[in-house]
Amino acid sequence: MVLVHGLWTPAAILMLHGRWLQQRGYRVLRFGYSGMRATLAQNAQALRRFIAARIATSGAADIHLVGHSLGGLVILDMLTHASDLPLCRAVLLGTPCLGSHCARRLAGVAGMSALLGRSMIECLSRAPGAAVAPRPGVQVGVLAGTRSVGLGRVVPGLPRPNDGVVAVAETRLSGAADFIALPVAHSEMLASRSCATQIAAFLATGRFLHDEAV
Repeated sequence: MVLVHGLWTPAAILMLHGRWLQQRGYRVLRFGYSGMRATLAQNAQALRRFIAARIATSGAADIHLVGHSLGGLVILDMLTHASDLPLCRAVLLGTPCLGSHCARRLAGVAGMSALLGRSMIECLSRAPGAAVAPRPGVQVGVLAGTRSVGLGRVVPGLPRPNDGVVAVAETRLSGAADFIALPVAHSEMLASRSCATQIAAFLATGRFLHDEAV
């Protein structure tokens, strides 16, 4: 199990989810990267090397992935170059698979491109909706938030519903095994028990618990 953080946050931000997943019997590793200095492609390759090194030392199989926001885009990009790795399922939390309205608006403000970092700028340079479909054999579940609390409050035009940063429509991924929307904000996903329950359900079965999505 590998957890991948989002923009402007350290790997430790996923500590709670790591603890909850460990309680369910998963061996959890956190992958850290720099969204500021490295491109999306460079971070995706670093993630691939990170996983390959752990497989070489531990013989792990059927590896799961969980990514928050930009971390989900790193995972998706890695999947296009990791056909040799024994990957099983991945959950994306608030990941702007179809582009980010907030990031595009901020990138148009003088000086903000540097604050967004090289990974996000590379994402913006790609055609809208350029996030790849999941690799055959890897099931991807997408979790979106509908509690509009966050950066989007001050960025004009963010479509609703949204999680305060990413619109629900932006999280859609062609070929995803399942999709669910929960009443949580973008940052709340990092400490949400309801998100943790849904993550565990998808990793175990390939489906979310839609009856509990309240």
